[in-house]
Amino acid sequence: MYLGKLLDPNTRQLDENRLEYDPDDLTTHAVCVGMTGSGKTGLCIDLLEEAALAGLPAILIDPKGDITNLLLAFPELRPEDFRSWVNPDDARRAGLSLDDYAAKVASDWRGGLAAWGYGPEQIKRLKDSVEFVIYTPGSDAGHAVSILASLAAPDLPWQENQEALRERIGGICSALLGLVGLEADPLKSREHILLANIFEKAWRDGNPLDLAALIAHVQQPPFDKLGVFDVDTFFPEKDRFALAMALNNIVAAPAFQTWISGEPLNVAQLFQAAPAKPQFSIFYVAHLSEAERMFFITLLLEQIGTWLRGQSGATSLKALLYFDEVYGYFPPHPYNPPSKVPLLRLLKQARAFGLGVVLVTQNPGDLDYKGLTNAGTWFIGKLQTERDKARLLEGLQTISASSRVTLDTSTLDTLISSLAPRTFLLHNVHAHSLTPVVFQTRWAMSYLAGPLSKEQVGALTGDSRWQTADSGISAERLAPLAPPSTLHAPRPSLAAAVQEHFFPVTRALHDAVNDWKTQANRPGAVADLQTAQLVYHAALFAQAIVRYVSAKAGINEDKPFAFLVEDLERGKAIDWHEVEIAPLEVKSLSHDPQPGATFGDAPPGLTDPKRLAAWQKSLADYLYRTGGVTVLYNPMLKLYSRPGDSPREFRQAGEGAARAKRDAEIEKLRAQYDKKIDALEGRLAKEKHELDADLAEHEARQSEQRWVEIENVLGFAIGRSPRRALSTATRARRFSDKAREDVKESEETIKEYEAQNAVLKAEAQAAFQVVNDKWANALNDIQETRITPKKSDILFEAFGIAWLPYWSVKVEGEMVEMAAWAVG
Repeated sequence: MYLGKLLDPNTRQLDENRLEYDPDDLTTHAVCVGMTGSGKTGLCIDLLEEAALAGLPAILIDPKGDITNLLLAFPELRPEDFRSWVNPDDARRAGLSLDDYAAKVASDWRGGLAAWGYGPEQIKRLKDSVEFVIYTPGSDAGHAVSILASLAAPDLPWQENQEALRERIGGICSALLGLVGLEADPLKSREHILLANIFEKAWRDGNPLDLAALIAHVQQPPFDKLGVFDVDTFFPEKDRFALAMALNNIVAAPAFQTWISGEPLNVAQLFQAAPAKPQFSIFYVAHLSEAERMFFITLLLEQIGTWLRGQSGATSLKALLYFDEVYGYFPPHPYNPPSKVPLLRLLKQARAFGLGVVLVTQNPGDLDYKGLTNAGTWFIGKLQTERDKARLLEGLQTISASSRVTLDTSTLDTLISSLAPRTFLLHNVHAHSLTPVVFQTRWAMSYLAGPLSKEQVGALTGDSRWQTADSGISAERLAPLAPPSTLHAPRPSLAAAVQEHFFPVTRALHDAVNDWKTQANRPGAVADLQTAQLVYHAALFAQAIVRYVSAKAGINEDKPFAFLVEDLERGKAIDWHEVEIAPLEVKSLSHDPQPGATFGDAPPGLTDPKRLAAWQKSLADYLYRTGGVTVLYNPMLKLYSRPGDSPREFRQAGEGAARAKRDAEIEKLRAQYDKKIDALEGRLAKEKHELDADLAEHEARQSEQRWVEIENVLGFAIGRSPRRALSTATRARRFSDKAREDVKESEETIKEYEAQNAVLKAEAQAAFQVVNDKWANALNDIQETRITPKKSDILFEAFGIAWLPYWSVKVEGEMVEMAAWAVG
């Protein structure tokens, strides 16, 4: 797979050799992380294009609509191919008509591809290699999908597959209950237990089960007891009727008919469009509500898991499962949404069957890294905040510890900090060297138009999967709506519960105009400054103080988080990570507008206190889940760092503590050894004293022996008795020998004591060195621990409407709005 070219992170120079990635490495799965603007979508499109060229089938989950860009590949690269898909706002900022801008984009795309060695021939091969199909669950904009088959019993014997089938039932029940707004614990929720037992009874008996039958069984269960209780005691009839009504409301809604008409979720057919032709099945779910997306994605993952069990083993890559934005679907412990269990199961089991799983996210703080220990490839792009980088490195350390692969986090930290857009760090456990490499992505063959709307998807799938400018939908209809610039009115009247904050005007009119000219590439444009007026547009603004308290770590600190949501799309959940900004001084924000200013319309959700309260709860949950801080911890020293301390700073802080503990332990050892050495040296001194006495005794006995011998010689000369002389000489010799033995014994004892003393002192030095080494090494025992806030420690300084000021100026007859505000 040709993904780009290697890049020297120091010189920023490209290597002429291609970065070729082995597709079989995807059998151990891959993760791609990077902020908006990092080039993450381009890299993933490159990866998928290469997979298509290799003839690999794929199922792609597309929560935002970016991956539908795979269908915007035009072999002839004509301007008219691009015209329906370019953004009119981009054309206007460039000072060009749509036709001229489309021609420019076509030229840029041809030149960009040529610079990377690709052209029309490769695009044609891409189109011919696989069948591209967009499925739109709950809508007929693309290919409709029926979920009915997902509720039916799989073609697997119950007895041999009880565990797998119960896991699938659990996933289906959690998804269904989530659709009606119930977060159900499989072990505690009576709703979940009831539905699971209904499914198990039907699947065991081989009976068909659809939603209508399920609702009937909720009212009249096909069994008398649940556990040791009868059904009515465990789940009274009145409460069962309420659950049945909730499920029936879904079925009764006219919009639900699109969920049960269309193609079934047959995984084999999703991978294989026709004999010998693989298929890329793109599931576009951007139009669904959060609960609907969770419901469908869980069903799809469960369906893939069941299909997998019927496949034979494989050692090479056979197919791909690609999940474009996994935020919210695979969060860390203790969060356990319905989608997490089947996804975790696939990460563990898919490798054996040749199914590679690729997960993509812009929020590294919301991943279950313990569940990603099987991910062998990591593509890491530019990250939004230092907190994102710290959380990613912490997660990678968790993975490396589990897989026993050494990871140089210091090098990773440096490399990640140096990444620019379209440059990525590749960490691949299958590579010859475990040292990560940096590369720049190649130019994508598909036109990267950004997320497509449901209407645009309808245009793509209307007559042909490669429909272009002749789709019948105008560029104006396909383009995203521009912010209102003419509907200016007085300040709207809001409920007292809605907070309002007016951002200050920080860009003078003259500066704003000059900046606009540069951005629009219209340096000669004439602006009529006399027409200028200040207009406020509404956005959602929130700032919270998160308090981190840990008595064990001695931490009691506050950290501010701020968020600004300028584009509130109806029915879409807010990705709080995407809209985080630098914290502001809330007290400096005014509660009144500038005199003479007018106002644009506020989105309905911003004026609804209930909707605002729901968003505030969502943000509090987000901060609780992802707002933890990582601190360093030394278990031997029982020492914690301050938040934000580097390992080097923490090590320096620990040196004093380690030195004190070392000195205390050495002092204790020294006292023990000094006691032993003092006792031994006392015995040695005593023995030396005895030696002195023995030497004196020996010398006296020798002197006595010599005088006896002289006396005996003289006695023989004068005739003294020889017997008496012999007895005297013998006694003197005996005393002299004994004195000599005493001297010898004392000398040997002294030598033994001196040897013991030397050994004892050597033992003491060795023990001191062990202590020295222990506390020196203790400085390197740096671990990471995460301090998470309590929900009660998340305090909101502001949550409500931010009125953002814009200069509205006539430029060559056209009213143009230019931002008069900025945040750090």
